[in-house]
Amino acid sequence: MAKTVFLASLSFFFIIISSPWLSNAISQCNGRCRDLNDCDGQLICINGQCNDDPDLGTRICGTPSSPSPGTNCNPSGSLRCNGQTYPTYICSPPITSSTKARLTNNDFSEGGDGGAPSECDDRYHSNSERVVALSTGWYAGGSRCGKMITITASNGRSVTAKVVDECDSMRGCDEEHAYQPPCKNNIVDGSDAVWTALGLDKNVGIVDVTWSTA
Repeated sequence: MAKTVFLASLSFFFIIISSPWLSNAISQCNGRCRDLNDCDGQLICINGQCNDDPDLGTRICGTPSSPSPGTNCNPSGSLRCNGQTYPTYICSPPITSSTKARLTNNDFSEGGDGGAPSECDDRYHSNSERVVALSTGWYAGGSRCGKMITITASNGRSVTAKVVDECDSMRGCDEEHAYQPPCKNNIVDGSDAVWTALGLDKNVGIVDVTWSTA
């Protein structure tokens, strides 16, 4: 009888731990996550953990969710391709109300230099759409997918654009990344429409900008 009770209890235990309800549980501060929907309330998923949204300035978890200003974002490794070695980054510089970045140009259309479809929606996008990709740290595991950001150029002009992809700071030099090297950790990779709206010449290749949540 005792053995039967033990086996029944053990079966109940395995049913509980494999329950879909638990696998879809909402995570609290520092809990594990895969995307924004895994986190409770105003928390967002950053590097696999639920934490405060730096754009909202919340302090639900008691500490800032990004490194304090002045904290360096050091390379996490390196990747060698085409005879050159490139640093790789998990992090990006801390986000502020006017985050400094480098604007690059990307063709998000099929066959363009973006490589695979955009990470957020698994779609290609026309060059007439105002869309961007963010460096891995700012992309934050997809937590900013679909969000609008405001980009401001040094000429004073601004534009809002939708985040649709990651500018991968960890990987590159393969078919998925159109054989391009890893992105630096401070990149806003904008479509032709973004450059045009800012009154910039995309042939320049890279310019200094600032960005914030729209």
